[in-house]
Amino acid sequence: MTVTPSDLNTSEADLAADQDFSIDAAAELDLGIPEEVPSADDPSSRAVARDLDGVGFTLDEFASLLSKYDYNFKPGDVVKGTVFAIEPKGSMIDIGAKTAAFMPMQEVSINRVEGIGDVLEPGEEREFFILSEENEDGQLTLSIRRIEYQRAWERVRQLQKEDATIYSEVFATNRGGALVRVEGLRGFIPGSHISTRKPKEELVADFLPLKFLEVDEERNRLVLSHRRALVERKMNRLEVGEVVIGTVRGIKPYGAFIDIGGVSGLLHISEISHEHIETPHTVLNVNDQMKVMIIDLDAERGRISLSTKALEPEPGDMLTDPQKVFDKAEEMAARYKQMLLEQAEDGDPMGVAFAE
Repeated sequence: MTVTPSDLNTSEADLAADQDFSIDAAAELDLGIPEEVPSADDPSSRAVARDLDGVGFTLDEFASLLSKYDYNFKPGDVVKGTVFAIEPKGSMIDIGAKTAAFMPMQEVSINRVEGIGDVLEPGEEREFFILSEENEDGQLTLSIRRIEYQRAWERVRQLQKEDATIYSEVFATNRGGALVRVEGLRGFIPGSHISTRKPKEELVADFLPLKFLEVDEERNRLVLSHRRALVERKMNRLEVGEVVIGTVRGIKPYGAFIDIGGVSGLLHISEISHEHIETPHTVLNVNDQMKVMIIDLDAERGRISLSTKALEPEPGDMLTDPQKVFDKAEEMAARYKQMLLEQAEDGDPMGVAFAE
């Protein structure tokens, strides 16, 4: 069979379809096939696979290289990830693991949110806390709330260390006191540390100045004081030896609580008069207005100590003529202060403490 120039222009498909195309004709065409091609079972075809000396590294080195890209995630780790899908019950996060990690809706924030879209959006990159080991599908569970929780306690401990006054909104009340949120953490104000004339139930939505009483992450206890914050604020404008007008708000066997401009001070039974008193009820009545002298300011405990004994012109005047004590209060306070200053000059420790 003779091959003509027109046959050389025929496509391979046409040649394959030509039943008369012979092996001899194919041999006359230069198809670039080497004359000696080893078969698949020829040992020489696997010579290159056996020879690894020229590749530049060993199998052990190759395994070591792969291990660098083996992510060993474990609970408690904080990793960077990218949000690539938001679902009704959570979000899918790419952290470079074998499968996408999942963050449940309840782990999106330490604060209450309406939807996960209020916090995250697709393509956002941020840090995530690994909550659990991989499940049967190789999927990890992540959390943002846990990171915020840890950072909130760090911030609160710092605020307590600084003895800072904070403002927080009351979101609920109960029999024992009021509940607030500080840095996203739930805090409690005991009823004894709420200083307001409002009924406790009406405090909801009010912003109160607060001081820290207890910060205990292990027990999840965050206790605050409204009274201490008010006392500190008031103390900044008060000084020991000052005479102020107050109103009796409560009487106990050990003394009376006197309201002095929004904060409460204690007039102990021993500081009412130089004369012995069986009970404060025999001398004082609730809503009585009186003049008292400040004898101690304890900012750390939020306490103000008061005295009328120091204002008596004559011992026992609080029992026999309280109006005389009221009228001469400033004069007696000046004498009392002068006496203590003289004692301080003579080295009397009581006088020194008062002078300081």
